[in-house]
Amino acid sequence: QAVEQAKGEYVCILNPDTAVAPDVFDKCLDFIKATPDCGAVGVRLIDGIGNFLPESKRNLPTPKVSLSKITGSKKQNNTYYANHVAEEATGAVTVLPGAFMFMRRSLYNKVGGFDKAFFMYGEDIDLSYSIEKAGYKNYYLGSAHVLHYKGESSQQDKVYLDRFYGAMHIFYKKHFSKNFFQDGLIYLGIETTKFLKGFSLR
Repeated sequence: QAVEQAKGEYVCILNPDTAVAPDVFDKCLDFIKATPDCGAVGVRLIDGIGNFLPESKRNLPTPKVSLSKITGSKKQNNTYYANHVAEEATGAVTVLPGAFMFMRRSLYNKVGGFDKAFFMYGEDIDLSYSIEKAGYKNYYLGSAHVLHYKGESSQQDKVYLDRFYGAMHIFYKKHFSKNFFQDGLIYLGIETTKFLKGFSLR
C-alpha cells in the first residue's frame, strides 16, 4: 500500500522493529547507482545486543538447501545462509530479508512487488527471487548496518507456525512444484518440521 502511494525513485522495505544507522541510505543509494545490475540492496542486520543476524544474506531455499538447514548440514553449496559473502563484505546473494530491502520503485513494480498470497513470511524470499529471474542481482552490503530487534514484530505461537510454514508451501508450489510424488514428500517434510517446532515451543 505504501509503495502504491510513493512518489520517489527509490523505496525501502523496512521492518517496524528496526533502528537505521545515519549513513545507511546514503551507502545504499551510492551503491545502487554505481552497480548497473543491482536489483535490491540489503545490509548487515544486528540484534539488540550487537550479534550479527545470519538471515541478512541467504541462498535460495530450494528443497535441497532447506533440507540442509533442517539436518544441520554445513556443506558450502548447500547452506541456507549465504556464507560465501563475509559478514562485513559486499557481494551478490539470492535472498535479502524483508526487514530491509532498498531498490528502485520501478523495479519493485516491474516484478509485481510482494505477492499477496503471502501474509507475513516468505514474501521477501519470493520478491528476491523474482528480482533475480528478471535479470538483476541482489547485493548484500556489509559496510552498512541496521539494528533489528528480531522477534518484536511477531510472536512464536500456533498462528506464527501456520503462517511461517504455510509460506513455505506457497513458495514451493509457485517456484518448484514438479510432480505429485515429489510435492507430497516436500509437503510431508514441511508439516513434520512444523509439528516438531510446535512441540518444541510447547
